Amino acid sequence: MTLEEIHGQQPVPSGHDWMHGAGTALHDLLVSAQRRGCLTAGVYESAKLMNVDPDNVAFCVLAADQEDEGDIALQIHFTLIQAFCCENDIDIVRVNDVAKLAAIVVPNEESGEPRDLHCILITNPNEEGWKDPALEKLNLFCEESRNVNDWVPTITLPE
Repeated sequence: MTLEEIHGQQPVPSGHDWMHGAGTALHDLLVSAQRRGCLTAGVYESAKLMNVDPDNVAFCVLAADQEDEGDIALQIHFTLIQAFCCENDIDIVRVNDVAKLAAIVVPNEESGEPRDLHCILITNPNEEGWKDPALEKLNLFCEESRNVNDWVPTITLPE
């Protein structure tokens, strides 16, 4: 018996329109955050930022491909990041396609090398009153997912 059956809730199938809407919203948020300089990529960079200024983190994306599932160190980092996000009320989602993320998030300008995209944080910009509609959609998506006991929902990015 699953937790959803115990509480009388039905899990939401992943094929719903709002799931596709969440993927589009995540794409839009990543583009907007990168343009504004509010995107931190990399497991270690993200951990440092969350340790120094957790109140500035607005959203977290964890990404892993099939081959990453066997990486125990990465899975431990994911578990710690998820715990930290839950403790600090930071919405968090998973993406199962690092290549699609790489197509959205451009390489590091300083070195020209590809970024570590296993963890991406969206931070609050210095601009007062900045409200990103994509972030609001994703916050609502995460809230709805938690209502059906999916604490770290998986989002599929659009093609």
